[in-house]
Parts: sequence; structure tokens; C-alpha cells
Amino acid sequence: MNLVTGATGLLGSHIVEQLRKRNMPVRALVRPGSDRHWLETQGVEFAEGDITDPRSLRQACEGCEVVYHSAAKVGDWGPWEDFQRITIDGTRNLVDACTAAGVRRLVHISSISAYGYHTRDCVIDERYELGYKVYRWAYYTRSKIEAERIVWDAHRHGRLEVTVARPAWIYGERDRTTIARLVHMIRAGKARILGRGDNRLNVVYAGNIAEGCITAAGLEKADGQAYNFSNDGEITQQQYFDLWARTLGAPPVKTHVPYRAAYLAGFLLECLGHLTASQKPPFVTRYAVWLMGRRSYFSADKARRELGWKATTTYEVGVPRTIRWYEEQVEK
Repeated sequence: MNLVTGATGLLGSHIVEQLRKRNMPVRALVRPGSDRHWLETQGVEFAEGDITDPRSLRQACEGCEVVYHSAAKVGDWGPWEDFQRITIDGTRNLVDACTAAGVRRLVHISSISAYGYHTRDCVIDERYELGYKVYRWAYYTRSKIEAERIVWDAHRHGRLEVTVARPAWIYGERDRTTIARLVHMIRAGKARILGRGDNRLNVVYAGNIAEGCITAAGLEKADGQAYNFSNDGEITQQQYFDLWARTLGAPPVKTHVPYRAAYLAGFLLECLGHLTASQKPPFVTRYAVWLMGRRSYFSADKARRELGWKATTTYEVGVPRTIRWYEEQVEK
């Protein structure tokens, strides 16, 4: 049995999908009242609960060999207490439940942002330390770093096998957080290229990450290892926007904004948002600017070398597929 947390989310749902394609049994941790319609089409077993509820986790983990932990507080905005409760404390609760249930392997979903905010023109791999130049309000990144420390500590003390996946910017079907905004901006001509646009993006299709996670879960040599699932090949910021615009039938994105100016705008808007205790995220944040415009690049060579991981869904296939899903499921 394979337990998936965050199964109603983007990456979690793709892990479920890839497991079921391999005829592997899946148990999905779902909160009461959550939307289960798509999961019901996959023939999964449901375990009602929440990563903030230790008792429900102990029941969900019973009889499971592998746990894929993709549940977390998503996004770069919100009170720190939410990131603490969901991402950090939730991970600790899950590790305890895995240990008590005798789970063999925990595949923990982290993020390349856990490395911190490298901006210079360099290539970053798994040998880099975590937490470089993390600023005060980078709650998502800080919580991901702390969650990793919890799972590594459990592994170090022999409590369970651990593999850590560090995805980059994820896209794909069932993304209900970023696609709508991106599509609207491109169609309305409001999208902007940060800097020259020739920087290599770290963007990856969710199904490709899921395949890598499942492969790693079955390999003894992947125990105690972290892998960057960070790109599906080389694509620049300009090429990525061009592909989206072309698929949408919209004009190409040609307006450029200096990276430093966008970063400063993000900082000022964050200051205003925190000053007014806004629940709504700013139009621009430093994290979003860094995600799109940085010149640093995260290598996935280790995953390709040790796991034989490759992009079975390329950008040319994944972007149209994602847009088609959005138009059929969200805009209808």
C-alpha cells in the first residue's frame, strides 16, 4: 500500500495517477469535505484525516510500505503560524506515524527553494547547503527547510528510510493556483519578461516528478538521498512564455522589466501587505520574481544519473496538455 498526502493537490494527484498506472494500490489522505471527484476515478482507498491530526495519520499509515508526503502549506504568502502548523508540525506528525506503523520508505517532497536564494549565474546541485540568504518573510522556504531537517533527523536515527525530492516550479493538470493567473496575464497582454529573458528556467511537469519519486521509492540506493527534479530539459524564460502564448493563440510576450526593479517592487508590496495584515498576496513578491528571473540554475543530473530519470512529458507536450485541461475543466 502506498499512502499519498496532498493527494488532492497538483503533485500529489500526479503521484496517485502514476502509481495507479502501474497498478499499485493507493491510499489517499483526504480532509473531510475535500473535493474527491478526480480521485474517485482512480480507484483509490480513502483515509480521512489531516497532517495536523496525529491520530488520523497513525490510522492512515497502517499497512503502508511507502508514504509520499506532498502535503504542505502552498504559496509564498500567509501567516507563519500556518506554515508552522501544516508544513513543519505536519511533517513531524507524519514521521512519527510512519515510525509507529513500520513504514519502509518516506518520500518527502521538499523544494529547490530550500537551497535559498542564489541569484548569480551558477549551477546548483544536491551538494549545496540549504538556506542561503533566506530573508525574513520567506515563510514557504523556511518551512521547507525545517521540514527537511525533521525527516533527515529521523533517517539519521534509523527510524525509517528517507528519500527527499526537491522539485522546481511545477505545472500540469489539476493546478488550481497559478495557471488561471498566468493564462489571464498572457491573454490580457499583462505578462512581463524579467530581465533579458535568456535565463534558463527551472520548470517541470508534475507527472515527470511523480515518475522520479516512484522510481526512487523502489531503489535501495535512493535511501538517504536527495534529488533535484528541477527541469525537463533546457528552456529559457522567453521560450517558456512564447510556448504558452503560442498555445493560447495570444501575442508573444515582448515587454521586459528589469529584474532588480521587479524585486524591489516585490519587497515594497510585501512590506505594505505585512503592514496592513493583508490576507491577499501582493501582486508581485520577491519569491515570484526570483522564481522567474534568477540566473542561477538547478541541476537534475543526479536524478538522471542515479535514477535514470528523464522527461517523458516534454514542454511541447505538457504545456498544451495543461492548457487544454484548464480550458475544459476550469473555464467551462
